[in-house]
Order: sequence, then structure tokens, then C-alpha cells
Amino acid sequence: MFGIENYFLFLVAGVLLNITPGPDILYVATRSACQGRGAGVVSALGITTGGLVHTLAAALGLSALLMYSATAYEVVRWAGAAYLVYMGLKILLTRNGDNGVQRLKCEPLGKVYRQGVLVSVLNPKVALFFLSFLPQFAQASSPEFSAQILVLGLTFCTSGCLVMTAVALCFGQVNAWAAARPGFRRVQSWVTGSVFLTMGLGLGFAGGRE
Repeated sequence: MFGIENYFLFLVAGVLLNITPGPDILYVATRSACQGRGAGVVSALGITTGGLVHTLAAALGLSALLMYSATAYEVVRWAGAAYLVYMGLKILLTRNGDNGVQRLKCEPLGKVYRQGVLVSVLNPKVALFFLSFLPQFAQASSPEFSAQILVLGLTFCTSGCLVMTAVALCFGQVNAWAAARPGFRRVQSWVTGSVFLTMGLGLGFAGGRE
């Protein structure tokens, strides 16, 4: 397929990487448990779209900018960290008739989708992962190198989307169970805000491009 080397091996490796718990799965699981399966699935689609953006950037060589420019890397990293911290604080500090979870639950799915895209796009470590992982299975000397990267990226993103969708459906049951339990809702609000805040601080202070 487009001269891709060891495509089946790539597929297996991609699935194994996608089922390994990481920030994307944690984000989708938290969203789904907090807002329901619909928000979880839409968040998974947003994260996947962000992955496709990183794939295109890797194919065009734009991700290399983050690898060789410390300034560009830091700008993107801190922008992503600030966005996650903002989302976490928004949930933790919201005070209304119910709680922060109830306010989030009312957010349009279009906004939830855009948030998922931003969380993925503003993570420079994802960009560097695509830049370093995908070319290992493509032929750099091939005139179809960019096409190979696109196919590999699409394959990886598709398997990731399926995994995250399954996670969203599973954790959506938590939201359904908590619907009639206001006390648990308050705990959900605190946990959700804390998770987003921790992810943001982790991205911001992780440092380095390793």
C-alpha cells in the first residue's frame, strides 16, 4: 500500500499504543463520566481530528518546526497547558444551582468537539510522536512519502478513535448512574476539574521534548 513497509506490524503497534492508557483516554473517560456518552464520543472525535491535523503536519514537515525550534515548542506547550488549566478551573470554580458538572453538561456538542480538537492540537508531544513514529514505516526516498505518512496517520487515528469511543461508551454509564445522585455529582465536578487541571500542569511543567 503506497510502498509502506510492514503495514501489518504498524497496525498492531498502533492498536497496542492506542489501548495503552494515556492523556487522550483519560480526557475522554473524564468527559464521558462527567457529561454522558454523547460528550465522550464527540470528545473522541475531536481528539481524532487533532490527530489528523498532526498527521498532515508530519506529512508536510511542519512538525519538524517544533523539534528544531525551542521557542515554537514552548509556545505551543504552554498554550495547551493554559487551556487545560482554564477548563479545570472553570469547573472547580463554577457555582450555580447544581454544580460545575451541570453547567458543562449544557454545553453544545459542537463546543465539546472544538475543545477536544484544541486539547490535541495544542499538545506538542503528540506532534513529535507523529513525526518520529510514522516515518519509521514509510520510505523516505519514495516519491509517495507524504502519501504514506497520511495513510499511516489515518490508520493510527482510526484505531485510536475506535478505542476512545469504546471508552466513552463505558464511562458514560457512570454519568447515567450518577444522574439521580446529587452528592456524587459534586464529587464528579471536583474530580473532573482536578483531572483537567492536573493534565494542564503536567503538560506545562513536564518540560523538554523527549
